Amino acid sequence: MEILRIFSLFVMGFISFSIIGIMSGWLDRKITARLQWRVGPPWWQNFADFIKLTGKETVIPEGANQFLFLLAPVVGVFAVTVTGAILLSSVFFNPIRWDLFIFIYLLMIPSVVIFLAGSSSGNVLASIGAGRELRLLLSYELPFIIALLVPVIKSGSAQIQQILVYQLENGANIGYVSGTIAFIVALLAFQGKLGYVPFDVSEAETEIAAGTFIEYSGFPLALFKLMRWILLSVGISFLVIYFMAGFRNAVAGALKYVGILILIVLIKNTNPRLRTDQILKFSWGWLTMFGFVAVIFALMGY
Repeated sequence: MEILRIFSLFVMGFISFSIIGIMSGWLDRKITARLQWRVGPPWWQNFADFIKLTGKETVIPEGANQFLFLLAPVVGVFAVTVTGAILLSSVFFNPIRWDLFIFIYLLMIPSVVIFLAGSSSGNVLASIGAGRELRLLLSYELPFIIALLVPVIKSGSAQIQQILVYQLENGANIGYVSGTIAFIVALLAFQGKLGYVPFDVSEAETEIAAGTFIEYSGFPLALFKLMRWILLSVGISFLVIYFMAGFRNAVAGALKYVGILILIVLIKNTNPRLRTDQILKFSWGWLTMFGFVAVIFALMGY
């Protein structure tokens, strides 16, 4: 029965976060189009793009490590789906007490598989993108973890479900000075996890022609796109639960989700791409500093 329950959570997480993620990706494209005075795609466009890619031929480069090249997108989709399933089991359906740090580790896997994908393809530009992806991971992960410590300090627990219960009893974390600062830091770090502008150096179409994904086509490329969509929906849902008291009210929860998504899209469309050294200075400098400020305020009770 326990195996069946785990499998059901995995399937439920995959279906729900895939659909929400694909629709979030469409909303991203639609808002971007409106900001650029374009009409934008219809709501079903991302579904059509995914289905079309799955039917395309998968071309494997001659000098590639075929095993890692094909395994990377599968592991990426599996990791973000497990992350979504853990999020569901932490909040809904007879909650399980999952530790926050398991969630942090799982959120690192998409960046790791992107690095493996680029380095295993045998393409010079993909290798450059892989190196940039690794440096990007090292840059945003520190402030992201520091920001997530604030709710842990306030609630006295590292369990996601307990942090949510604390907010329901004492108010959302974002309602405190420390929570607001930590939320901003976490949001900007999550922008890096998504590989969105200004942190899109690992793809950088104008410089390295899609970088890590330059050799991918067909079904593996479709899986990478799906991984990014699921990561988008899982990450935003996590921020809502972790800083905004979750989805207790369906309408309010949906508005919180869409609000964070709009913030991500606006950041993406109003900033130029940063160089790798600029990202490192910004992440280890300003983001980390404000993360520590948030921790100090949390310790002081603000």
